[in-house]
Amino acid sequence: MDDVPFFDIQLPYELAINIFQYLDRKDLGRCAQVSKTWKVIAEDEVLWYRLCQEEGHLPESSISDYSCWKLILQECRAKEHMLRTNWKNRKGAVSDLEHVPDADLCDVHSHDGVVIAGYTSGDVRVWDTRTWDHIAPFLDSEDSEDEPGAQPCISFVRINSSLAVAACEDGFLNIWDLRIGKYPVHRFEHDARIQAVALSQEGATVATASAFDVVMLHPNEEGYWQVAAEFEVQKLVDHLEIVPDTERYPVAVATARDLFYVLKADDSARTRPVVFAQPVTCLDVSASQAAFGVKSLGWVHEGSKILVYGLEAERYVSKLGNALGDFTCVNLRDSPPNLLVSGNMDRRVRIHDLRTNKIALSFSAHQLGVSAVQMDDWKIVSGGEEGLVCVWDYRMNQKLWEVHSRHPVRHISFNSHSLITANVPYRRLVRSADLDDFTTHRRHWGLIRAYEFAVDRLAFQSALPICRSSWDTTAGHNYDLALSFPYDST
Repeated sequence: MDDVPFFDIQLPYELAINIFQYLDRKDLGRCAQVSKTWKVIAEDEVLWYRLCQEEGHLPESSISDYSCWKLILQECRAKEHMLRTNWKNRKGAVSDLEHVPDADLCDVHSHDGVVIAGYTSGDVRVWDTRTWDHIAPFLDSEDSEDEPGAQPCISFVRINSSLAVAACEDGFLNIWDLRIGKYPVHRFEHDARIQAVALSQEGATVATASAFDVVMLHPNEEGYWQVAAEFEVQKLVDHLEIVPDTERYPVAVATARDLFYVLKADDSARTRPVVFAQPVTCLDVSASQAAFGVKSLGWVHEGSKILVYGLEAERYVSKLGNALGDFTCVNLRDSPPNLLVSGNMDRRVRIHDLRTNKIALSFSAHQLGVSAVQMDDWKIVSGGEEGLVCVWDYRMNQKLWEVHSRHPVRHISFNSHSLITANVPYRRLVRSADLDDFTTHRRHWGLIRAYEFAVDRLAFQSALPICRSSWDTTAGHNYDLALSFPYDST
């Protein structure tokens, strides 16, 4: 057998590549030590490019973009290890996004590091934390120049990779294309107040709920926005989400008290709800399922539960949990396969196993109840009504670190290298002479924080946010302090 180099003579190179493609990186390293011929095969760029794609590194790249994919994979894995270490040790840069003066924070949303916020003054601002350019532009409505200072309060804001959406208290909905400019590309008016807004994660579908109507908006082939579908529901909508990966025929999921709707744009005549005995308290959707918490009706009944509904099968597939408190938040879209994380008013964060319909892990997290939660393959970030943000390593059942602010946590969004949190006030205050003082007002306005854990490319910005101003800037970043010697990045 040693005298017959079958990979050199009898087996073509293409077939050898097909055999080696079933090996992982450790096996390829062992095969590279067998012989020179095997080393050439084991280091083929096609094999290492495939490994990079399978592990999720540089998914948008082609094989011709780099000359050595083995080295690229090593660099990506080293960066991944560095980011995970920084997450665990809370090592990185943090910044408080600048607030609109004389206004309280109403709603916050983010997508891939781009943050949108709406205020009681009617202002809508957008930050791109990926570039650490915190000079946030204002998104103007069409009548902002005609009626300065008379803008209605913002109820909801949503953002994705290309669109920004804001709903006002007077029933108007503004849609901006972030690639075009700060003026809306479409403005839609409802006759009543908007109760819920949803924006597709990727694509250009917007859904709104006002009174007993749910409207789905979508641009046509010429780029003009139009009503793609309109539905009539029986009760006021509490929660509204758009199902991912259904851009050809958009599908929305809505809950109205004890009613659950699956609204399909290609079948607008079908609005038959699924009826529950208990009101729905929270909602999240994935491409194939919808998860929502249902409220308990008293001690004589069962406790609160989370129901998982199969969108394709159109039936229940799981019934999870049995808690005394109400479920306030659930995260299905970002959770690992077959897992789901939820937050409850009983102070606990729970991980549910969809395969066994059992609770895989439960731990006490927040004293006043959990208000926001998200998880990935190794960590959970949770927010509480008391204003605490906690990061957990759920494999070790251990809290890594926490940070506190004054107001309840209403928004949490993270990826491998960044974290966005928003503390939104319980109630909006009317401006008065007592709140004219800056330090007094900042206790009521709300807070948006951006954490960046990729310190290898932000080492030059490791100074505090107040020390990041240029020489021509006299006002500091926080608390209106003036810098005698502003930070010089050069």
